[in-house]
Amino acid sequence: MSQKHTRLIGKLKSELGSIIIQALEDPSVVEIMLNPDGTLWVEKHGLAMEHVGEMSALNAESLIGTIADTLNTTVTPDSPILEGELPIDGSRFEGLIPPIVGKPTFTIRKKSSVLLTFDDYVNQEVMTENQKASLVDAVLNHKNVLVCGGTGSGKTTFTNAVIDNISEQFESERLVIIEDTVEIQARSKNSVALRTSINVNMMMLLKATMRLRPDRILVGEVRGQEALALLKSWNTGHSGGVATIHANSALAGLIRLEQLVSESSEASSMSMRPLIAEAVDLVVMIKRTGEGRKISELLSVERLDDQGEYVFSYL
Repeated sequence: MSQKHTRLIGKLKSELGSIIIQALEDPSVVEIMLNPDGTLWVEKHGLAMEHVGEMSALNAESLIGTIADTLNTTVTPDSPILEGELPIDGSRFEGLIPPIVGKPTFTIRKKSSVLLTFDDYVNQEVMTENQKASLVDAVLNHKNVLVCGGTGSGKTTFTNAVIDNISEQFESERLVIIEDTVEIQARSKNSVALRTSINVNMMMLLKATMRLRPDRILVGEVRGQEALALLKSWNTGHSGGVATIHANSALAGLIRLEQLVSESSEASSMSMRPLIAEAVDLVVMIKRTGEGRKISELLSVERLDDQGEYVFSYL
């Protein structure tokens, strides 16, 4: 580690302050947020957001600048968005400065420190024994699984549980994992983790993945036109993959996938639904409720009917 990097890390810890440092060290904390009014909030597993302190705009702007410096980039009014990993622990950092916000704002999404299994989800009543059996069967039969949910619903943590079951049932299979920031945990001994960068997007990584001899392709979150490349890869001998997507229901997850596929120039002359119906086997909906997180839907995609509508069943 260079002297400059060591100095920047020391400066970063000082600017984060004791409240944020303690929250980063607290395993129950999921997210740390600064609003434009200077209020600091934290979210803990299963609890409502809590106001925990304040941070001045000057402090926040200096903090965002320091993080940009450690990531070898800059944040300016012409380039006011900073995305990357917090150098201290790899948590996902999203920072914004004026003019797109009134005052500096950021969100720190902590890396999951706990790897839950399917049994843990059953014991915590997040899912039922029948749902677990359907998911174990999906892994065993190399079905492609799409995990849906809203922000903070636990999609990535649940994806980790699916991957853990893959590693348990098929310990020698080669897993290739693609993410914007490192959140997926794989205990597999045969895995490769790829990350996007400023110059390398997810589409480029998906194309490179095909030459890495994967058995299963796992994507942290599908957000854009890379959806088409993912579906093609799942349809060409790389079944048994997992991906997450933002959606408010299992069926809405398929519709959202259609929207993302349509962003690709290749998709304009093709029908999207046959590709999706062939590639996606199981859609899992996880949501936050008053009683905690729940697997609310398991949707099995079967085919398209003569009118081009999805034929599916809820498990």
